[in-house]
Amino acid sequence: MNIQRNVLLNPGPATTTDTVKMAQIVPDICPREREFGQLMRELSTDLLKVVHADAADWAAVLFCGSGTLCIDSCVSSLVPAGKRLLIINNGAYSARAAAVARAYSVPHINLTFPADGLPDLDAVESTLAENTDIAAVYTTHQETGTGILNPVREIGALAHAHGAVMIADTISTYAMIPFSADEMNIDVCMSSAQKGIQGMTGLSFVIAKKSLLTAAKDYPVRSYYTNLVMQYEGFEETGEMRFTPPVQTVYAAKRALAEYFAEGEAKKWARHTRTINAIHEGIARLGLTETIPRAIQSGLVVAVNYPSADFDFTRVHDYCYERGYTIYPGKMQTASTFRLCALGAIDAPDIAAFFRVFEEALNA
Repeated sequence: MNIQRNVLLNPGPATTTDTVKMAQIVPDICPREREFGQLMRELSTDLLKVVHADAADWAAVLFCGSGTLCIDSCVSSLVPAGKRLLIINNGAYSARAAAVARAYSVPHINLTFPADGLPDLDAVESTLAENTDIAAVYTTHQETGTGILNPVREIGALAHAHGAVMIADTISTYAMIPFSADEMNIDVCMSSAQKGIQGMTGLSFVIAKKSLLTAAKDYPVRSYYTNLVMQYEGFEETGEMRFTPPVQTVYAAKRALAEYFAEGEAKKWARHTRTINAIHEGIARLGLTETIPRAIQSGLVVAVNYPSADFDFTRVHDYCYERGYTIYPGKMQTASTFRLCALGAIDAPDIAAFFRVFEEALNA
């Protein structure tokens, strides 16, 4: 098949390979067949390998839905009765976790910091020391709205020092920035198939320590469809998701993971680094400015300031989109920005081609 290739510079879904797209073309199968259950078990094991998690101690829990479903599942399922969740919030995606906590009436502290900087670790530690009922700490590894990389390892160490578990939203860093869950002081992380593994939308997953999932059996049931423990136990008992899985997306994810391991985490990260460096160079060449200091950026997302007060994002977006390139609006209430991202199956030559079109758009 001759499939048009678009270069997506949004923060997901990401540009995929044709082989991942074609992996969805399979014979129809009932997802209750043992064959499909075995495929999901193999997928779950492979997902653990990405973050170097030992299958004896960790489990990957699969869901049908977007990455936000993972946020919903963790916030609603992992806070015991009489305890609180501490949310380290310096951006739109940690703010989403706080919104989920409010929706489920999960007792929590929403510790907020400016969206253009890192969390204050001293404030995090004092909050933990002053509130001994905090059972879990939640933060976002990369705040995708700004491209800030948060100090998850340090926050996790503080959480563990005060007897709390560490939940990290790694939706936009998993399978891109290499890390070991144990070395990062993480007890729970998460992602979705359309992000780092460069698969298709519709499949998300939580990676959690089995000991925590066992303990959470006694926690309040605040959600049914997204309950993490029910989903885990259901799969362990039957080899099936409790509800209909995204069948074709699972096949694509299996293929995407095979391509991830074939490329290798170090080479894949080097490719993302080449891509983001090309983005930095293009921004500088056009005289544009970046919103966030380079020192605290993730190396995956750049927030770019509007070049002028009359900059028309929609017109520039549409010009680029018609020519196969997608840019994305910003997510900062205090600044007019748009975002360029280094996710997906793209490399530096794609960025060079994009900036030729983008410059045309600015001139037009």
